[in-house]
Order: sequence, then C-alpha cells, then structure tokens
Amino acid sequence: MARVDSLKRLVILGSTGSIGRQTLDIVHGQEQFQVVGLAAGDNLSLLAQQAHAFRPTMLSSKQDAKLDGKFDYPAEYVSLVEMVTRPEVDLVVVATVGTVGLAPTLAALRAGKVVALANKEVLVMAGALVTETAARYGGTLLPVDSEHSAIWQCLRGEEERATGTVRRLLLTASGGAFRDLPLEDFGRVTAAEALRHPTWTMGKKVTIDSATLMNKGFEVIEAHWLFGASWEQIQVVMHRESIVHSLVEFVDGTVKAQLSVPDMRLPIQYALTYPERCPSPALPLDFNAALCLSFERLDEARYPCLGLALEAGRTGGTAPAVLNAADEVAVTSFLAGQSTFLDMYRVVADAIERHQPVANPCLEDVLEADRWAREYVTDKLQQ
Repeated sequence: MARVDSLKRLVILGSTGSIGRQTLDIVHGQEQFQVVGLAAGDNLSLLAQQAHAFRPTMLSSKQDAKLDGKFDYPAEYVSLVEMVTRPEVDLVVVATVGTVGLAPTLAALRAGKVVALANKEVLVMAGALVTETAARYGGTLLPVDSEHSAIWQCLRGEEERATGTVRRLLLTASGGAFRDLPLEDFGRVTAAEALRHPTWTMGKKVTIDSATLMNKGFEVIEAHWLFGASWEQIQVVMHRESIVHSLVEFVDGTVKAQLSVPDMRLPIQYALTYPERCPSPALPLDFNAALCLSFERLDEARYPCLGLALEAGRTGGTAPAVLNAADEVAVTSFLAGQSTFLDMYRVVADAIERHQPVANPCLEDVLEADRWAREYVTDKLQQ
C-alpha cells in the first residue's frame, strides 16, 4: 500500500453513518487523501453537505434523483459496485451497516482494491467468500473494528496469521448497557436504555448488539476469518474500561495488548494511513491519572446471544448469514418498539434452529439464506 506521502483516493460507503462521518473528519484538510466517491442511504441532506465539502466525482444514495441539481460541479451518480471498481480508486472504506456492504466489498476485492472494512456483517455472513476473493484477486482487507485493529497491530512484527507462535486472541467486551442490570429486569428494558452504552458512542444497530453481546459474537467470527484463528484460539473477556481493545497471547506466555482511549478515529486512521502512523485528533491516555484496567469472566447467562453467534460460526456454511439477517430484523423491530429486548434472542435462536445450513455456499446461497431468515423472523415477530 502507498505511503502517506502519496495521494490516496478514497471511496466511503456509508458516509453519513458514524464511521463514515469520522472517516471524513480524519481526511478533512489532509493533502494525502482525496475523496472521489461518497455513498449513503436516506440522509440526503448530510450527503449533500459532505459532497459540497469534499467534491467527490461519484455519488450514490437510495434516492439519487433527489440529488439532481444540488451541486455546482459535475457529479456522477453510480451504483456501489461501479463506484468501488473504478480505476481511479485506491482505497474503499466500507462503513455501511448490514447486508448492503457485501456486494461492493466483493467487487472491490475482485478489482484488487484495498478495503478498510468496518462492516461486521460482511465477514459474518460470507467470511469464506470474502477472504477467498481477496486471496484470488490480490485485494487487501484492512480491519477497522477497534478489536480487530488491535489484534492486527499486536501481530505486526510477528506472524500475520494466528498460527504457529500465537496461542490465543483475546477480544475485550465492555458488557454493554445492561452489564450490571438484574436478569429479572431484562424483559422491561427499552431501546432508549439499551442505546446508553457505558464507554462508546456508536450507531444504533451496533449499540443494541453490544447490549446483547451479539456484536462480540460477530467479532469472534470476524477474527476467525481475518487472522485464520481456530474457534478454540479466540476468547472473549470482560473489560469494563474499554481501554485495552484486544490482546494476543503467544506460545511462550508473552501477551501483547493495544491500549488507547475508546475513540474510533484511531483504528479508522490506522487503516487509512497504514503502514505509517500519523498524529491523531484522539486524546492520549493519561498515565498520571488513576488508570484502572480490570478483567473478568463473562457471565454467559447474561449474554445468550454470544453463545448463538459462536454456535453459528462453528456450524459454518450459511448459518452465520442466517444469524446476521435474523439479528438485523430483530434489532430493527426492537428499536421501533415492536418487540422486547428478550424477543431478539428468542427469534434469532428459532431461526438458527429451523435453518438447514448449506455447506461451502456460493454467493447465491448466502443471499438466499439471508432472504429466508429475514422473512422467517419478520413472520415470527408478527405472531
């Protein structure tokens, strides 16, 4: 990948979301970056503001027609797949949420692009397809999740894969909004309460998944594919402070950890500037203040969704695609006030149980499993 003193031409998918906005904050005013494409969903007003600020030559949204005539420079409206495969694109930031990120990620990797992946669902639903595509066509996957960026950084200077000298990958979990709530109260919690994450400020979907720890299950599946780790090598530990973002234990007993304030701009910037490091807008850790780092075993009874995710990951095939799609529908329903917090586990578990997974799936198999799970869970929630 090019050094930071060379121009990097970026496409940002999901530019109006949390990760997308922070990515633009990082590259704003930086001469080594040029934003050539922005893609968003329904937030057209923010997309228009971003386009005026960065003047990308390519734009995409769910409602392109409503953007016509809003710009005083020539902007071309293209599909996500076309945007990420244009020859002028060097790096694609996939900051979308959900299944929509899969097709453009695969297309970018087939075109040999560098992909900074913040979309958990892409590797969850189609990890084998994504990593095989990258290997076959010379595309590059760079992790943006704080946990996987931490592992990636700890492995620099070591083996790049979790083989040979690596004993364990340890993903840390804050425990989410209800880490100390009595279990008997879970049936009464609201979406507003679940969105009050104790340490991170994130999008709604990932914050709800953090409350159930489905998010951490997704991250285990991601780590399996990103680093070639066996399921037995990956462990989740409770770390309330969200300062240690992940750890790598080596066979000699040495443990490396990556520490920083809980600020997503750090892993985003690391992916953008890799292999170099640059000054960051994030605050440094204050080692002159009282700095407590605590670790504890997770209470599995409090987080049954984590177990569901691990089961789906080990089953493989199309099971993770069903997990992802079922969870997406369940979270949307909970956020809309149409179901309870406990319903999310119930309907996702039911979908996993009813699904007959396809081993070694092609893209069509993955998409069909996704479609089936969405339909099944939607019907289930309406009963």
